[in-house]
Parts: sequence; structure tokens; C-alpha cells
Amino acid sequence: MSQTIKLKKGFDLNLAGKAEKKIIEVPQPDTYALKPTDFSGLKRPKVVVKEGETVKAGSPLFFERNDEEILYTSPVSGEVVEIKRGEKRKVLEVKILADKEVEFESFKKYSPSDLGGLSKEDALTQLKQSGGWTNIIMRPYGCIANPEDTPKSIFISAFDSNPLGPDYDFILNGQEQYFQAGIDILKKFTPGTVHLNVDGKAEVSQLFSQTKNVQLNAVSGPHPAGNVGVQIHHIDPIAKGDVVWTVNPVGVALIGKLFLEGKYDTSRLVALTGSQMKERGYAKMYAGACLNKLADSIEGTDNRYISGNVLTGEGVGIEGYLGYYHNQVTVIPEGKYEEFFGWILPTTKKLSFHKAFGMLTFLNGKNKEFEVDTNTHGEERNFVVTGTFEEVMPMDILPTYLFKAILAEDYDDMEALGIYEVVEEDVALCEFVDVSKNPLQEILREGIDLIKEG
Repeated sequence: MSQTIKLKKGFDLNLAGKAEKKIIEVPQPDTYALKPTDFSGLKRPKVVVKEGETVKAGSPLFFERNDEEILYTSPVSGEVVEIKRGEKRKVLEVKILADKEVEFESFKKYSPSDLGGLSKEDALTQLKQSGGWTNIIMRPYGCIANPEDTPKSIFISAFDSNPLGPDYDFILNGQEQYFQAGIDILKKFTPGTVHLNVDGKAEVSQLFSQTKNVQLNAVSGPHPAGNVGVQIHHIDPIAKGDVVWTVNPVGVALIGKLFLEGKYDTSRLVALTGSQMKERGYAKMYAGACLNKLADSIEGTDNRYISGNVLTGEGVGIEGYLGYYHNQVTVIPEGKYEEFFGWILPTTKKLSFHKAFGMLTFLNGKNKEFEVDTNTHGEERNFVVTGTFEEVMPMDILPTYLFKAILAEDYDDMEALGIYEVVEEDVALCEFVDVSKNPLQEILREGIDLIKEG
């Protein structure tokens, strides 16, 4: 039975630079890169290609040594021009000089009517070999799903409440058949429910309202209402020993296309956002695209290029690459300046959850759009217990004490305080409102790794 969830806690960052619902033509980059760091939990990748080799989209580039069957494959076709390594020969990225026209590895095709008779084992084999399996993320831990698990449910958040987040209705327009096929494949892996969660404040598009084999839930409220972790917490909470899988809507369509057309196609519409973007809209890109072709579309020279959104994205630079799971690029100014009494002077220009710091910001009203930069307006200091985290966290956990348990490496308290229910994006808003400027997302990942390996 469908559920309606109304959240009160949270905070919307109303930023300038939202993408318009239009297609922007952007020159395709020369190089693409697949980065092991995009995949949480991937600790020991083994590269299976050499520099100078040619690959197709869907050709294996590396795998995890602990599970050689799950392949991480090339997003495009072309020549492997660099295998970049860091300290202790850690693989940082596999770079590909792309062909003008993308060629695809061929995988088995199925008609929509054939999918019903496809076995779970055959579906699993194709997902592993093609790279499609990497779109399935497990909770707890927020890492690539273990094929040996049987999840009690699968969750798909059909809207993004992050700052300037992309519109999945627009991105997936015309891909209804692929999306449905992806749902049908995922349903084979769980005896439970596939939850498709839509924005309760907006009209539900036919793409999602007519999807079969799902439970359609409406979730409304401020950010992080669109976070799949928050939705799981309120619809089908995770207890110790439970496993739930999550898939991004773009990943669902990718999986569907893999089985209907027999090719691993990572192309998607990517939202180009941020106050420094001259023209904001959606551009077709493949996963791992170099961002240097956007240079002519950017205002100014001293900017932060973010693959993703301002809360959870990665600063990659103009020569950096689009993250595997990202459907958004954000460009904002760098904040390399100091302010004398900047935190106490009255202003209507700063976005802040705290009225004491934002001062007159709240007088602008809810529709005011703010142009932000990367300045943190303060330095890191010891934890200050203000109760603010609990005001923006719509989950029944105590974030402050969870972070302290992680820092103390107290396994029992970490489990008792809800570490199985959260990943980095779920505490990103806490990091934004934190007056102590602590790297809370990094701290949480350290705790997750401790629990996973302990």
C-alpha cells in the first residue's frame, strides 16, 4: 500500500543557478576517466587493461580483487591513454581518449515480454559482466551491493531535493520503456517491495505514476526529503542484519537499456547549474566526461567546479571528470577571502540556517535565491552541542553523539545510535549548519568503514 510521508525537519538551500528545462549543446570532451574513488567500498581494484589498448563501452577496466566477477567497465570506446596512480601505486583513474562515435560491447538482448521469463541468475551474470551491477548500492554501508544478499526491499528516489538538483522527469523523458524494464530486472532480486518515491509537493509525471511492479510513495518536506536514506528510515527502516538496495533513477534506465538493447550506455542528461554558469540547462554526457569543454560557458576564472551538488559533490577542477553517479555539475565562485567580523555584521546576502549568523537573511522570504561561494566563514574547532543537527535531520537518531562515538571508535554506541541507517549524503546538511566546521561526511565514512571491517 502506498504511503504518504510529510517531513518537517530539514532546510532548503535556495541557490541561484538552477538548470532550465532545455537541452544545451556542449562539445563532447576528448577524454573520459573511470575512477575507483567514485565507488565506495572499492579498496583493492585490479586493472585489466594496459595503456595503448583499445576498449569499447562496456569493456572491463578493473575489478575488485575480492570479487572478480563484478566488472567496472569503460563508459565510452577509445584508447586507454593513462592509468594514473597515487601513493603505493593506488589506482586513481583510468583515462580513455574517446572515439568520435561510441562503439558498444554486445550483450544479450531481450524483448519486454521476454524479461518475465529471464532467470535471476542470467540477469545477475549480465549485470556483473557489463558493469551495470555498479548502479546497485546497498544499505547499510552505501557501497556496491553484494550479489549474494537478498534485500528485504529496493528503494528508488525519483526526485532530488539537493541544492539545484536535477529534474528526473526531464532527464528520463522518452525513456519510459527502459525505466520499466529496469524495474522488472530489479524485482527479480527481492521477495519484498520495490519502493518508488516521488515528490509529494509536485505533480507526479506519467513516467513514474504508470510504472508497474512498484509501490509509489509520496514524500514531502524540505531537504533532505529526496535522500533515499531518509525515505528508507520512514518507510522500511534498517535494523542490524537487514539489507536494502537503492538505485538512482538514471541507473534504473541504464539497467533497462542494457537488457532491451544489449549495450551498456552511460549517457545521460546532466544538469549544468550554479551562479557562474552562463547558460543553465541540461547537456548530454557520458559518465566520466572531462569538464574542460565547459570552460567557455563559465563566468570568471576563480571558480570551484563541482561534480554533483554543493553539499555532497566533489571539487574536481576544470580538467576534472564527471563522477559515475553524478547527474549534475555545479560551478560557484571560490571564497578565498577573509571578513572582519563577517559572522556578526548584519546582512541580507548570506544564506544561513542560524538567524544569529545570517542576521537579516530571514527577512528576504522563502523565494530569495542566494549566490554562494566556497568560504566556510570560520575554521574547524571542537564540537559545540547546539541541537541544530537534530533540527535538520528528519530521522530518529542523535547525530552529535553518533559522530562522537565514531571519533571514540565505540562500536556499540555507533550501532545503537543508527550508523546502519546513514551514509554521507544523510549528514551533509548537518555539516552545512555545523558552527564547528567539522568534516562530518568524512567522519561518518570513517565510522562506516570501521563497522564494516570490524
